Amino acid sequence: MAKMMYREAVVSTIAEEMERDPNVVVLGEDVVGGMGTAGGPEAIGGIWSTSTGLFGKFGKDRVIDTPISESAIMGAAAGLALAGKRPIAELMFADFIGVSLDQIWNQIAKFRYMFGGKTKCPAVIRMAYGAGYNAAAQHSQSVHQILTGFPGLKVVMPSTPADVKGLLRTAIRDDDPVIFLEHKALYGVSGDVPEGDFAIPFGHARLARAGEDVTIVSSGMLLGFCERVADKLAAEGIGCDVIDLRTTSPLDEEAILDSVEVTGRLVVVDEAPPRCGLAADICAMVAAKAFASLKAPPIGVTPPHSPIPFARELESAYLPSDDKIEAAVRKLLAWR
Repeated sequence: MAKMMYREAVVSTIAEEMERDPNVVVLGEDVVGGMGTAGGPEAIGGIWSTSTGLFGKFGKDRVIDTPISESAIMGAAAGLALAGKRPIAELMFADFIGVSLDQIWNQIAKFRYMFGGKTKCPAVIRMAYGAGYNAAAQHSQSVHQILTGFPGLKVVMPSTPADVKGLLRTAIRDDDPVIFLEHKALYGVSGDVPEGDFAIPFGHARLARAGEDVTIVSSGMLLGFCERVADKLAAEGIGCDVIDLRTTSPLDEEAILDSVEVTGRLVVVDEAPPRCGLAADICAMVAAKAFASLKAPPIGVTPPHSPIPFARELESAYLPSDDKIEAAVRKLLAWR
């Protein structure tokens, strides 16, 4: 095991795959690293320090700075993938995916289907998402609920440095397009990361805590909130299964249903708004497939259906919290 930060796991995995496969290329705004300021190439490795060292090691033909045009980045990634490359395209903020949706939704996600499986589009689209930085409504959003709803895309949301490495390696080697969502609040989090050719298959959730009273499902930054709540409740003799989804498409329905069959209670904690969201989707799936096992109605803990506020106090009130998650668990336990 090696100890590294979430962002370091991103860089090291990309570097390893670029060394292994000369067809892997990186493109995006400021991936060369100067952030448009004094210091020159690789000053810090882009705004999130997730491409440090790549330009110096692999050169301008494989680490490509692009204009500030998300649509152009996605179009270039599509062309590279169709031409036999394995592009890793970075969107600086997931919030700006809207201007590139035609390339992602109508082109990249559908090539294999439209051409009867005779072509493939192995593009990885990395993007930073999530709140917690007081960056307001246009730089703090969680967009996975939109992308999960697009057939043809695989959607990945790693919660730990180890999962970054295992899931990103799988994404780069996948012959279908993959959305790889990295929570901004996790970039500085450290953890043990397996060495060597470590990969995690998609569609296999991780059991972060084990218990028999309540099932809690989450991913990304909020998984840590759920783990803290589970640890606190465990001291009272309340056992929580905490499931880290890892991927929202494919979704590990079996892991969720198996847990609910034991606990009979479900809380889904998600950072996206509630309407047409992941929490509602999972609650509906469980209600349809495990209704006889439920001891109480499933609960989603999400932000309200509104844009994310800027003020620190308002953002804290907007997001799911330890207290809100704990309250949901206790509500289910009190159900008669």
